[in-house]
Amino acid sequence: MDLVLLLKAAILGLVEGFTEFLPISSTGHLIVAGSLLNFNDERGKLFEIVIQSAAILAVMWEYRAKIAAVISGLPREAAARRFVFNVFIAFLPLAIIGLLFGHKIKDALFNPITVAITSIVGAIFILWAEKRKHVVIVETADDLNWKNALKVGFAQALALIPGTSRSGATIIGGLFFGLSRKAATEFTFFLAMPTLIAATLYELYKERSLLNSADLDMWAVGFVTSFISAFLCVRWLLRYISSHDFTVFAWYRIAFGLIVLGTYYSGLVDWSIT
Repeated sequence: MDLVLLLKAAILGLVEGFTEFLPISSTGHLIVAGSLLNFNDERGKLFEIVIQSAAILAVMWEYRAKIAAVISGLPREAAARRFVFNVFIAFLPLAIIGLLFGHKIKDALFNPITVAITSIVGAIFILWAEKRKHVVIVETADDLNWKNALKVGFAQALALIPGTSRSGATIIGGLFFGLSRKAATEFTFFLAMPTLIAATLYELYKERSLLNSADLDMWAVGFVTSFISAFLCVRWLLRYISSHDFTVFAWYRIAFGLIVLGTYYSGLVDWSIT
């Protein structure tokens, strides 16, 4: 048993869990953390799929009652069918664009410097969204119509650029489109389910040749730490947005981006390892 490897697994699991559903980019943080830990090789990419699946299960567990209600209501409730349709519509833009251009985007943009720049650019949009007058026309995720769902879906597609943040794009996009903070955040969580499940299954299929039973202990450690931290993070965020805005995440993104850029240009960290 490689204790150093298990420690890396635990750290990356925590990074995934604590950043997946916050508007600060889990992919960006994993790219940076993976570079620091020298764990961005093919084995590391497969590991990211494992810990991402744990984060999905965490949010599904948190919303298990809502999921059960929607599924049981599909045969007889128009509201349940509308909700599922809205999630499906919002899922399509990222799925289609990702299938067409995802590989090229990864090859060109998956590096810490891109993450740093997009982190700062995303922060500017968060500050803008919070500074402008916020007119709420959608109070809850159940009130969303298909047109606004599609708009949120196109916002989510921006997250194909690493450092943008999938949850950040959908939440802040939702604010621009008239969703309340609660509606934007909860719809982001529900949209994450098919999005991350599809991405996980697709990547797992592509990387199936890397599956190795010798890595089970590493996967187990990363899975558990990711699940627990994601679960705690989702619960905390729902409480936080009841009385706060997203400005603090913007300032965090700016600080994060500047640190990466500063260490790169000063030569303190060799960010060429991606």
